[in-house]
Amino acid sequence: MVRLGNDWDGLIGDEFSKEYYLQLREFLKREYNTRRIYPDMYDIFNALKYTPYGSVRAVIIGQDPYHGAGQAHGLCFSVKKGVTPPPSLVNIFKELHDDLGLPVPSCGELTPWARQGVLLLNTVLTVREGQPASHKNMGWETFTDAVISKLNDKTKPVVFLLWGAHARRKAEIIDNPIHYKLCCAHPSPLSAYNGFFGCRHFSAANELLVNSGQQPIDWHLE
Repeated sequence: MVRLGNDWDGLIGDEFSKEYYLQLREFLKREYNTRRIYPDMYDIFNALKYTPYGSVRAVIIGQDPYHGAGQAHGLCFSVKKGVTPPPSLVNIFKELHDDLGLPVPSCGELTPWARQGVLLLNTVLTVREGQPASHKNMGWETFTDAVISKLNDKTKPVVFLLWGAHARRKAEIIDNPIHYKLCCAHPSPLSAYNGFFGCRHFSAANELLVNSGQQPIDWHLE
């Protein structure tokens, strides 16, 4: 049984005993035993471990983890300290600078955001090395749908930052009218110029939080 160590255990603990997850677990056992899989198995649920349900104020939804060595550590778009930020993260930092005037960070680890209540959730939580989307449709989507459904039940407004078509598909689950959905293109170099650059989601998220009586996010990383 997976233990997350916070209030998520009582909210989604039942998922780990459902048939779809048991099948996913067997698949992951084989994958981790026979292939190189990211992130490390002990980092798979870091998004939920670092950001308890009760503290979630904003959510950034990614696709699946980075598939290069040493990059993924369980938080979407984030890389470990000492790892060169990938192109999508570089573009996120560019927009952060253009939006709020913050210096472009040299470190790509987004843990400070997670500690403040920004849930950094991929829709698929594992991947084979060098094979993006290789763990798609194996059960992770059902699990992360359950996570988002619980967030939809929150009685305090949450700001969802939905970048790209994949993240926007999750918007269908978010039907509680108290929540906010900020949608734009994905920060990938392939699409960033189609609406991610200039979206100003970081300042918009803070304005929405303040207007709903909550503290803004300190997006500064250094």
